[in-house]
Amino acid sequence: MMEKLKFNEQGLIPAIAQDYRDGSVLMMAWMNAESIHKTLSTGEAHYWSRSRAELWHKGATSGHIQKVKEFFYDCDGDTILLKIEQIGDIACHTGARSCFFNPVLINSPLA
Repeated sequence: MMEKLKFNEQGLIPAIAQDYRDGSVLMMAWMNAESIHKTLSTGEAHYWSRSRAELWHKGATSGHIQKVKEFFYDCDGDTILLKIEQIGDIACHTGARSCFFNPVLINSPLA
């Protein structure tokens, strides 16, 4: 499977975490080959932290781990989709359930 994935110049690929029960998109993070291997071998989401330049086990400090139910990659092999069970119902570092809580109205100025 790894040979089908298209990593960027930094060796990273975007990963979307989606609630496996209701389909809500909870967050987007980056993965590298090591984080993919850890995710598949442990069944819990591991990502690559670009700001800390290290492997990141989601929820290791907060307790809000992500149990991976399904792992997909898209038709182009350049994006991963993790269908997860979010423990604690908080995925965002702000304390929100989802990182996507900033709506923009369609047909409105983007000023």
